[in-house]
Amino acid sequence: MIPQAFLDRMRTYLSEEEYARFCLALDRPAVRALRLNPIKTDAARALPLLPFASDPVPFAEHAYYATSDKVGAHPAHHAGMIYMQDPSAISAVAAASPQKGLRVLDLCAAPGGKSTQLAAAIGDGGVLVANEYVPARCRILQGNIERMGVGNAVITNLSTKALADFYGSYFDLVVADAPCSGEGMLRKYEVAGEEWSAENVALCAERQREILDNAALCVAPGGRLLYSTCTFSIEENEQNVAHFLDTHPDFSLIPVSPEVVAVTADGMVPPSHPHRTELTLTRRFYPHLAKGEGQFVALLQRRPGCPVSSPKKDAAISLSRGETDTVTAFFADTVNKTPRGRLCLLRDTVCLAPDIPLPPSGVFVAGVALGTVSKGRLEPHHHFYSALGKDFIRRLDLSADDPRVRAYLFGEEIDAPELAPFKNGYAVLLFEGAPLGGGKAVSGRLKNHYPKGLRNKVR
Repeated sequence: MIPQAFLDRMRTYLSEEEYARFCLALDRPAVRALRLNPIKTDAARALPLLPFASDPVPFAEHAYYATSDKVGAHPAHHAGMIYMQDPSAISAVAAASPQKGLRVLDLCAAPGGKSTQLAAAIGDGGVLVANEYVPARCRILQGNIERMGVGNAVITNLSTKALADFYGSYFDLVVADAPCSGEGMLRKYEVAGEEWSAENVALCAERQREILDNAALCVAPGGRLLYSTCTFSIEENEQNVAHFLDTHPDFSLIPVSPEVVAVTADGMVPPSHPHRTELTLTRRFYPHLAKGEGQFVALLQRRPGCPVSSPKKDAAISLSRGETDTVTAFFADTVNKTPRGRLCLLRDTVCLAPDIPLPPSGVFVAGVALGTVSKGRLEPHHHFYSALGKDFIRRLDLSADDPRVRAYLFGEEIDAPELAPFKNGYAVLLFEGAPLGGGKAVSGRLKNHYPKGLRNKVR
């Protein structure tokens, strides 16, 4: 149920004609979309497997509208070939057009849609810090990072202030997709309407200002800050951006990508507002203008030549000589080439971390979680198979019509005569070329190591 008080507010934002179109859009079903994951696949290979994919999303690379989002049991989902995501949410990262090699901070990253989109865009030469303050949501983020085969991300569970204190002005792009009142999701989630109130809008706006203040501290001179919400309220959107511009004179609004401009409306601002010209560069994604839910995007740039603050001392823990030897031997037996990255120890997990300082606490995963060392052996983690599977020596590459894919996803041990010529050892199973999971190859069989919590339950 969409609250009448919300509709009354929207009537004051829009002309009568636009308001009528907006209300009609809210009566239509929510729009679904998916992103193909270029880390794992491409359109030529993936689209024939996806009967629920339809027309391309015009403002975002690798994105397609979808006729269903109930795809959790599909092998392409398990293999991280796709990520189901609202078109409007996809537009936020698309607005910034991130390039290869950037250092990026995603301050409010769970469940991982924007983080995995960013990680793919910046490539192996870039590095992403994906932060989530709520521990339970951080675990969801970790699961999606693993599934999508991301290897260039550090996942943290810290406050935005702690991140700013540790990293300083280190990042080329900082993304603040801030927690909001969720007005843009009212037609999609009934609970969003139940939780909406004018009081919550005000509380969200106050919290967002604190996040933006800390985000600003993390932007390198000449770098950019992307602020987004999935709400329509002026208090959380344009008013927060105007306040930010007043209190951070070293930042200015810049245009977003022309593809996003084409499907969005200008930011809302009174004619006499001192930041009127700038604020019209902010973008509003409305369901009556484009297929999708609600979204607000503002892209700001920090002035070059501003003072720089460097990160604090790297707190990564190095492996012992014995642990290093164990991992080196494991690589020699398992993959065709030694992966790039530095080895470090995170609690009991060996990680292959990107070249970025690590905070002394609050790190969930640094790069690829390789596994745990026990009794002189490395027991591989699912992330290792997913992120580095294409480099495995023992590869079982199965097609979509192979019944062994279904059996594997139910946790069964499967026949693998293709692996018989190799000596026994860890092997990866690929679905149509995309690493799905792993196991132990023993005499032409693959003992299933797919995590129990990820397996399909209903036959």
